[in-house]
Amino acid sequence: MSMVKGANMLLMFLLELGVLGAAVAWGLTRDAPLVVRVVAAAGALTAFIVIWALFGAAKDARYRLTGWARAALELGWFGGGALLLAAAWSLPAGVVFFAVWALNYALRRMWRQV
Repeated sequence: MSMVKGANMLLMFLLELGVLGAAVAWGLTRDAPLVVRVVAAAGALTAFIVIWALFGAAKDARYRLTGWARAALELGWFGGGALLLAAAWSLPAGVVFFAVWALNYALRRMWRQV
């Protein structure tokens, strides 16, 4: 069972990277001049990194959240990533990303990994 729990935590890390990738993809796929697209990608990436570093990073968050506050943070952060993925690529991709996060979150709650 510990291998499955470890795999779930690895999935969490990959989902975090997926949100950051979605932020960059969203910025770079805007219908705008290259400079605007690069600034949008960098801005979205920076915003997501700062939010996660301040509130979401497992043991290194400056303002560590627990309980409902943590759930709200993850819902907003991963939900935002899913929306950006849907905007950059396709709606089904965003829906699948969000569904995978929801399953991951449910398992982390059940196994007290949150």
